[in-house]
Amino acid sequence: MFQLVRSLDKSEKRMFKLYLKRSAGSDDLKVIRLFDALDNMKEYDEEALLKKNKSIKKQQLSNMKAHLYRQLLSSLRQSKNDENIDILLNEQMAYARILYNKGLYMQSLKTLDKIKQLANANNQLTFQMQALIFEKKIEALHITRSLENRAELLSHEADEVNTHLSLLSKLSNLSLQLYSWYIKMGHARDEKEVTAVKMFFDANLPQYNIHEMKFYEKMYLYQSYCWYGFILQDLLMYYRYTQKWVDIFEQEPFMKKVEPGQYIKAMHNLLSAHFDLNNFDKFEEALKQFEKFAGSENANMNANTRIQTFVYLNIARINKHFLDGTFTMGLKLVPLIEKKLEEYRLNLDRHRILVFYYKIACLYFGSGNNEKAIEYLNKIINWKVDLRTDLQCYARLLHLIAHYELGNYSILEYLIKSVYRFMAKMKNLSVVEEEIFRFIRKSFSLAPGKVIPAFKSLKDRLEKYKGNPLETRSFMYLDITGWLESKIQHVPVEQVRRNRFLAGRKGKG
Repeated sequence: MFQLVRSLDKSEKRMFKLYLKRSAGSDDLKVIRLFDALDNMKEYDEEALLKKNKSIKKQQLSNMKAHLYRQLLSSLRQSKNDENIDILLNEQMAYARILYNKGLYMQSLKTLDKIKQLANANNQLTFQMQALIFEKKIEALHITRSLENRAELLSHEADEVNTHLSLLSKLSNLSLQLYSWYIKMGHARDEKEVTAVKMFFDANLPQYNIHEMKFYEKMYLYQSYCWYGFILQDLLMYYRYTQKWVDIFEQEPFMKKVEPGQYIKAMHNLLSAHFDLNNFDKFEEALKQFEKFAGSENANMNANTRIQTFVYLNIARINKHFLDGTFTMGLKLVPLIEKKLEEYRLNLDRHRILVFYYKIACLYFGSGNNEKAIEYLNKIINWKVDLRTDLQCYARLLHLIAHYELGNYSILEYLIKSVYRFMAKMKNLSVVEEEIFRFIRKSFSLAPGKVIPAFKSLKDRLEKYKGNPLETRSFMYLDITGWLESKIQHVPVEQVRRNRFLAGRKGKG
């Protein structure tokens, strides 16, 4: 309830007070005092709340909070009645029920028919089915004579919708389970995990005919292949299906208003695919498309869409600086991101915050500010969350390399053992990481004249693994070859990345 109060904007607060004052009962006046007290708090503290508001008794508080919560939702419901198609359809379903209860069966049936048409036009299969079930109930209990062969028509319609719903359920389950795998485990780390993911996918992918599928069925199908390709680090598959995911929104543009969150996620994954494939031109094109959407009404219809747009748009903007090697310029984004992370603190999940911390740390590392990189990496390392073990591992590896860069040799031996144990425990050690640990451990005893040849030798060994799918993540999360090149050339990592980008542009020109 406190989070709900804190999420309201000025107009919503004003509307709530006007809504509540219409009844103006004594209980409602007390609820307004409770609302004001909560609105003035930055953190929920019940003891402080009661101390500052003597008129609110402790034994009343639980009931008052429940009453306030109901009234807030009721107020928001009235002020946001046309924002979401599902809210509108729920309202129409309520009207159909009221008409039925009044004995106005034909009017109820007409309302249900309108619901089916509106639901069908907006790909809302579940509401179609609800309306059909209600229709069948009315026809079974009352002689309406609404239409000849009504029973056969309703049965056929229900069977058709149910077929689509069954496929939709299976595909959405598969998509969710694959996404859950990725959030918890990251990419497949060895052949055993690759085999397990493939077996799971094959066993749970239902049969389908793409030409008979509706919007949501296609969306969850493309999502399933998207997560499947990403977990396996098959980046071309990942790209193909993220593009298909975006394309279905372009084919039915009105769905951007119905499902803005899904469109935002589709654009994020398309941008990520271009980033992982180092496809700068397509990345820039998609980023412009996303920025255009960010300024649209659909992207700003509510707090949820604004927050999601902020998250994914700024991740993409940071990635652009990684691609073109302008790390220092990218640091200009950090103050705004920090401000928004604090503003949206109650709304953002921990996974997104961890991603931002890692991206910001990489910006600082790339620009040569290892102290600030370590500061952000410590936020990840010290935050005990059971999410993204791959991110936890690479944060520790980059943390180790940043201390190596600073020459903090007194703690490096401890860090090497600590990070190695952590990654081994997480079963996250790839051949590339093994090589890095071996090199850093040996580099302590190298004579000055042998350090550069050792860097060159390590770089040559790592280059051989770039085409191996199981090693792809090592290069996606950490540009280790860029770092080695910077040591060999005695130039900042930023300059190596910038030169690489410019050389690539020159080659295309």
